[in-house]
Amino acid sequence: MTTPDARSGTGRPAELFFEDLVPGLTVDLGVVTVDADEMVAFARRFDPQWYHVDPDLAAASRHGGLIASGFYTVSLFMRAYVDHLLSRAAADASPGLEELRWLAPVRAGDRLAVRVDVMGARPSTARPGLGTVSLTGTMLRLGPDDRPEQEVLRTRFRGWFAVRPVEADPAEARPTDADRPAADQPDSGPTAADPSTVGSSQTDPTKSSGPPD
Repeated sequence: MTTPDARSGTGRPAELFFEDLVPGLTVDLGVVTVDADEMVAFARRFDPQWYHVDPDLAAASRHGGLIASGFYTVSLFMRAYVDHLLSRAAADASPGLEELRWLAPVRAGDRLAVRVDVMGARPSTARPGLGTVSLTGTMLRLGPDDRPEQEVLRTRFRGWFAVRPVEADPAEARPTDADRPAADQPDSGPTAADPSTVGSSQTDPTKSSGPPD
């Protein structure tokens, strides 16, 4: 059975642990395409500002059309992060964000390349058995030739990841004589019926020295 500390962020057995997330590592989180209906539905539910939900007003503004809520954009980042990293890593909770910047408008149909870079890693002082990893996430809009055109989102945050479990040495698991129940251990002492126990050190039953203590 896989222990909770050895499960990924989606509940499957983990293959990446704190020790694998070394500074300098870059993880490609794939490419996401902004869906128009989803983008507007998110804004209507969570961020119904006119430049996110009203096509006519947005078209007549400096935006030139609807733009995505920044929180929708960071949700796209989060989904890619889960799908391509947390689904494989022994992820715990996150202590929080340190920076979240929306650097350019995002529109329906945009194709965004997503990645995360490991900036630092150290054992957690608050959570034994976990390590704190400092990460930078970015999203870049791709052009028709699939080359990055513009960075649209940058975020810096920390995540907790479980350290790799230490497997027990089979030799250490074998019981010793001290670990066995008394009934299983060889009897090295004399028994009550052993003749060697009868001698001058025992009281003569014919001589009474008073009531038992």
